[in-house]
Amino acid sequence: MSTQVFINLPVADLSKSVGFFKTLGYSHHPQFTDDTAACIVISDTIHVMLLTHAKFREFTPKAICDTNQSVEMLLCLSCESRQHVEDLVAKAVAAGGSLYAQPMDHGFMYQHSFADPDGHHWELVHMSTVPPRQ
Repeated sequence: MSTQVFINLPVADLSKSVGFFKTLGYSHHPQFTDDTAACIVISDTIHVMLLTHAKFREFTPKAICDTNQSVEMLLCLSCESRQHVEDLVAKAVAAGGSLYAQPMDHGFMYQHSFADPDGHHWELVHMSTVPPRQ
C-alpha cells in the first residue's frame, strides 16, 4: 500500500473553499465531508482536508496562522507539463486565488504559484528531470 498524505488546512468558508478546489479540477470525497470538514482528492495518494476554524482547533492547541501576516507552509504539487502549471495557476486566479510570486524557470524545473482564498501558498512545478530516489 502506498503512503497517503492528508493535508489539513483551516478555512474561513468551507463551501467557498470546496468550490475553489473543484474549479481547479480536483474531486470532492463526500464520505469524508460534513458541515465542518471536506475532503478534496488531489490524487490517489494526496488529499486535502479543508476544516472550519472550529474543527481545526480540535486538533491543535496552537493559534491558526493569520495568512495575511505569515506563511505557515508552502504546499508543492508536481504537474505533467509547463502548460499544466500555467493552466492551474490561471484557474486558481479566476476562482478567487491570487498570485504571490512570478514564475521561475530553473532549466530542469519550471515553477509558478498561487495563494488560495484562505491565503495558503501553493507551488506548482514541472520537472523535466525527476530527482533520483535514495
